[in-house]
Amino acid sequence: MRQNFNKDEKMAAIDAEERKKPDRVARSLTPDNDPRTLSQVFRDLSLAATAPVSFDELEEAFTDRSFAALLTFFAILNLIPLPPGTGVITGIPLVLVSVQMVMGRESVWLPSFMRTKTISPDRFRLISAKVVPWLEWLEKFIRPRNWPFGRKQGDRWLGAFTTILGLSVVLPMPLSNWLPAFATAIIGIALCERDGRLMLGGLILGVVSIGIVTGFAFVAANVLAYAATFWPF
Repeated sequence: MRQNFNKDEKMAAIDAEERKKPDRVARSLTPDNDPRTLSQVFRDLSLAATAPVSFDELEEAFTDRSFAALLTFFAILNLIPLPPGTGVITGIPLVLVSVQMVMGRESVWLPSFMRTKTISPDRFRLISAKVVPWLEWLEKFIRPRNWPFGRKQGDRWLGAFTTILGLSVVLPMPLSNWLPAFATAIIGIALCERDGRLMLGGLILGVVSIGIVTGFAFVAANVLAYAATFWPF
């Protein structure tokens, strides 16, 4: 009888241990080690979107990849056709995220008005429908390789470069923000996957885009200076 009682105690202990396992599994599957690709994160968010999606929710979904993933997301927003002058608004988050990468922050800080800013489910699904196929195609070729930096060191250097690209996006010049935004998206994806070859491509594209924006700014400044010579006052 005593033996049966001990056996029941052992079975109860095993059952209790089994009930604890889901908690351990849940902890092991926290987004800090989320195995999903960036395209899958976008796809899952769009499928689950039944209410407006806030930037706060995006940051939570991207978790340990939040800096690189948010950098990619905000850059992609600037690749979608939007009314002229919108880059002044959509480029600011790029600068904010990049500057915090340079500062070495552990998590992204966004102003409260921006964190609560939402995208309608239909709009978010439209963005995802355009972005996911492109990301899936790119993810076939990218993988961790030839990464020249330590984790934080790489974040700081790339953050400094994408800050310049973000400022280029913010400049209110026609057709000047697409290429810097595209270069930023490439660098963001490379940073997500620690792909040194893709990063090099993004850096080259970024340098070219900065050169083009600088050229635009130089020409615009000279045109304004020339026009000012005709000003009667």
